[in-house]
Amino acid sequence: MDEAAAAAAAACLFRALGDPRRLTILRHLLLGEHNVGELTAHLGLAQSTVSKHLACLRDCGLVSSRAVGRSSVFSVAVPEVVLRVLGATEELLAATGDAVVLCPTTGEE
Repeated sequence: MDEAAAAAAAACLFRALGDPRRLTILRHLLLGEHNVGELTAHLGLAQSTVSKHLACLRDCGLVSSRAVGRSSVFSVAVPEVVLRVLGATEELLAATGDAVVLCPTTGEE
């Protein structure tokens, strides 16, 4: 993969991780597998919101699902790698302080 393709793929990954609800779902799934109903109850999100974000995470290869009866159970596809990425994210945020939150381009409004 050339440099431009690698940068584009990384940007796609960061967009997939760029929604706080997807990150919350991913972090919760690191605790163990859950179905949509359980995630909805635990996180206080609407069922349609959870389903939409799970579909994105699954399409990106970050979560997997398996059928259990008439429902699906979701889990993190590569938990050890996701844990390292989230840990590196916390380390980078600690090193840069509030800069990313205050950034006029990408920060919170």
